Amino acid sequence: MKFLILSITLLLSSNFVHAVDPGEILKDSSLEIRARAISKDLRCVVCQNQSIDDSDAELARDLRILVRDRILEGDSDQAVIDYVVSRYGDFVLLNPPVKGVTFVLWFGPIVITLIGFICLILFFRRQKPLIQDLKKNNAEVKK
Repeated sequence: MKFLILSITLLLSSNFVHAVDPGEILKDSSLEIRARAISKDLRCVVCQNQSIDDSDAELARDLRILVRDRILEGDSDQAVIDYVVSRYGDFVLLNPPVKGVTFVLWFGPIVITLIGFICLILFFRRQKPLIQDLKKNNAEVKK
């Protein structure tokens, strides 16, 4: 029982651990806060469901260092994001902008869900006459 409780505790607490290596952290706390805020909005292109701030992937580490380097060079937050997007595309943003290229990212799941519902409705509508025919045939056989 103790092992189960310990395992659950470790699993739940692991979500709060960040992948930022202590060697990456900037000495100036205000710059580090900016870097962490930017890193939370950038997607790890390896993990895809994590920000680069949370990912242990090497590419995420490289992107975190790139973000910090750009901040140290004096870039604004938007300039840093624009630089990363220019290299990796809108996919690197956790919340990509709605535009022609990202239209599928935003509306694809909705379209797929609607198609699924339409297919289910059509399937069940086609089953209704078959069920009625089976009931009719069973009634005739019993006579």
